[in-house]
Amino acid sequence: MTDNDRPRRGAAAPRKTAGAFDIRNIIGLLLGIYGVLLLFAGFFLDRAEEKTGGVNANLWTGLGLAVAAAVFLGWARLRPIVVPEHVEPAEPDPTRPGPTRRGH
Repeated sequence: MTDNDRPRRGAAAPRKTAGAFDIRNIIGLLLGIYGVLLLFAGFFLDRAEEKTGGVNANLWTGLGLAVAAAVFLGWARLRPIVVPEHVEPAEPDPTRPGPTRRGH
């Protein structure tokens, strides 16, 4: 066993995170897609400024959505959800409706 193979003192065990299944990543991705589409529409398609009082609504909404997407993705990256190694199974609750497990 070399020095690189040995666990270091005080080193934290590798943590499992929710990763792609974290809801903040999903929301950030969706907001980012819509934001990029609206930015594209604001720059290159019909701006329809006469309908919005002289404001390029697609551009500003797309920019807002892109910023919100960056916030969600940054939040998920900086504070990931840590999945516990072991979770105890829930005991059957007779007051809770739903299917029950039958022991054989």
